[in-house]
Amino acid sequence: MIKVGIIGGSGYTAGELIRILMFHPNATLDFVYSTTNAGKPLSIAHHDLLGDIEMNFTDQVNPDVNVVFLCLGHGKSKAFLEQNQFSNDTKIIDLGNDFRLTKDAAFDGKQFVYGLPELNKTAIQSANYIANPGCFATAIQLALLPLAKNGLLNEDVHINATTGSTGAGVSPSETTHFSWRNNNMSHYKAFEHQHLGEINQSIQQLQAGYPNELIFVPNRGDFARGIFATLYTTVTDSLEDIVAKYEAYYADQPFVTVTTTNINMKQVVQTNKCIISLIKKGNRLLITSIIDNLTKGASGQAIQNMNLLFGLEETTGLHLKPCGF
Repeated sequence: MIKVGIIGGSGYTAGELIRILMFHPNATLDFVYSTTNAGKPLSIAHHDLLGDIEMNFTDQVNPDVNVVFLCLGHGKSKAFLEQNQFSNDTKIIDLGNDFRLTKDAAFDGKQFVYGLPELNKTAIQSANYIANPGCFATAIQLALLPLAKNGLLNEDVHINATTGSTGAGVSPSETTHFSWRNNNMSHYKAFEHQHLGEINQSIQQLQAGYPNELIFVPNRGDFARGIFATLYTTVTDSLEDIVAKYEAYYADQPFVTVTTTNINMKQVVQTNKCIISLIKKGNRLLITSIIDNLTKGASGQAIQNMNLLFGLEETTGLHLKPCGF
């Protein structure tokens, strides 16, 4: 069995990791680290676990676990690793943004691999340290990778994506408070969201020299979880040819489905799926990409990466069905 440790155990991504790992046939939770909740049951922070798991948070780290997930929030993973040493055999999967960019991938003798399986599966399988992608970045990259692979990104890409309130983390703020978010909508960090760096990096990996711009407007939705992203750009190829290219690119990627039908977010919530819809009018291609921000956008993808690191079938423990209504 793979012995698992979780650092930063009180947040949404940690709760989602625990929910999935409880039923993973090849993994067992060794510890869940939280200084604020040490000694208290996991269900004090993750109410859905009440009656399902008898385990307490701890402020002690087992340095010899097989894999550790860092759920510390952006910019905090480096500081934690500087203060806490793990075994040379311990694999690390960071769910923050500390190591996602190539310029940040080398740290303390460790080389982090960008953990988007649909882009870097071979590199992930031989790695020890993974930088898990961001949630918006996952939905947007999966929408664009087949175009980049085939050299079809030749114009600006306009992106409008809406995320649920869990994307802002568990600590309440003005824009995550229910009375503000309910029946409300707003955008933030327009044209300068932090995920643009990793998205552009992946596009350049497949289509070097892409000279145009990704024009991204992120929105806050009045729902808890999920990302609904629409992208449009100019592509002269026929819809049939474009669909064939997407299907070829994702032929061996078990969590991505391509369709030409209209899609809705409930088809993916609480799963590790990404569904991509392609619609064309004239030379304008509309791409819709939907994921669950906590699963495929964070914890599910992290477990998918764990499976690849340990030579397991990447779908292990991730056969999750959406509620659908």
